Amino acid sequence: VIGLGAGEPDFDTPENIKQAAIEAMNKGMTKYTPADGTPELKSAIVDKFQRENNLSYTPQNIVVSTGAKQSLVNSLTALIDEGEEVLIVAPYWVSYPDMTLLCGGKPVILDTSIEQGFKLHPDQLREAINDRTRLLILNSPSNPTGVSYTEKELQNLAEVLLEHSDIHVVTDDIYEHILWSGEPFCNIVNACPELKDRTIVVNGVSKAYAMTGWRIGFAAASEQLSAAMRKIQSQTTSNPNSIAQAAAVEALNGPQDSIIMMNEHFKSRHDFIVSSLNEIKGMHCLAGDGAFYAFPDCREIIESTDGINTDVELSQFILNEGEVAVVPGSAFGGNGYIRLSFATGMDTLQEAMRRLKSLFGT
Repeated sequence: VIGLGAGEPDFDTPENIKQAAIEAMNKGMTKYTPADGTPELKSAIVDKFQRENNLSYTPQNIVVSTGAKQSLVNSLTALIDEGEEVLIVAPYWVSYPDMTLLCGGKPVILDTSIEQGFKLHPDQLREAINDRTRLLILNSPSNPTGVSYTEKELQNLAEVLLEHSDIHVVTDDIYEHILWSGEPFCNIVNACPELKDRTIVVNGVSKAYAMTGWRIGFAAASEQLSAAMRKIQSQTTSNPNSIAQAAAVEALNGPQDSIIMMNEHFKSRHDFIVSSLNEIKGMHCLAGDGAFYAFPDCREIIESTDGINTDVELSQFILNEGEVAVVPGSAFGGNGYIRLSFATGMDTLQEAMRRLKSLFGT
């Protein structure tokens, strides 16, 4: 079976980052650190935001966590009161709705489709807002679709948000560096600096530096919000792993060549898999701007195939008959789609596409 479900780079962590971890262990950096991260890592994160994003923060604005996933949960816990609504753009990363429920909030799903480029339109946002709306979550480039918002598109969304001073934004930027759209990376704070104090910027080292298992994420927010997140984390997990924090300092401050190399591979794989999927009868795949996923529309296959009525049944059919493992789109709020990860070697992808073409025809 060829597995195309994994959401992590297939590359090894760069050697200089691993060496930094070894040196940290040898120096005895194995004790507790401040709950919100070491001064060295928080300083490296501040420098990263200034250097790469032209965003000015201080260490007091930064909270380092055990992966960006914890940063997201900290954000929601700090912001959401019981029954308040969180706007989530579908297709979405699978954890957003459940995180919202865990924090006592109500997920409000804003559906998009391939026909609208999987992007939220300002009118759609405006119609969804009511007096219970507390937060909007944006993820760009997106898991699972790979699409990325342009600066102009974010400015248009920001115009709506500026009409509602009590709504915050979480921008999940974890795929920032896996991007080939031709435009520089832009989040909603870049597009609309007026929203900075009510936006939490979430990022981490997992995707860009092939460090998924090291579990280091971080958030930048106003001092009031970061203080709340710091308090939440100190009473739940305390500090992130001390060795992983030392490795993350090297990731952010050290050579960035590995990002360029990995991005080149992801782009060539993307081009191959999107082209191949669009050759398959009944599949329609939108080209992505980044990340390492394809999210083809399979509704035509589902409608025309006896015994297959959902994307879950389609995924099971592909597994049983084609020996390729994919993820049903409904897990991401995208009924009738499937997600394929191309974070694997080209030889594997070529064989997977051969099997799918054999299964459905071209």
